[in-house]
Amino acid sequence: MQQSGSARVLELLALLKRPHKIESEYQVWEEGSHPQLIESEAAMRQKLDYIHLNPVKRGYVDLPEHWRYSSARNYSGMEGLIEVVKDW
Repeated sequence: MQQSGSARVLELLALLKRPHKIESEYQVWEEGSHPQLIESEAAMRQKLDYIHLNPVKRGYVDLPEHWRYSSARNYSGMEGLIEVVKDW
């Protein structure tokens, strides 16, 4: 953004940065969690995929179902640690 001349946007992102965020100069993402209504099976699948892929993206496992605490195990036909209701 600095190279493209977006100084005004950078000023706003710096202004929005929380004081306790010392590892960055700008605040890009909104803080906190905000509930979202999931209205379709496609939206539910997207949310599940995001959650299931987090351990893979962090490099903890190669496949989502390899993460012991993930419901991905239940969705792939394996036994999980807790019962998962998949009828949504």
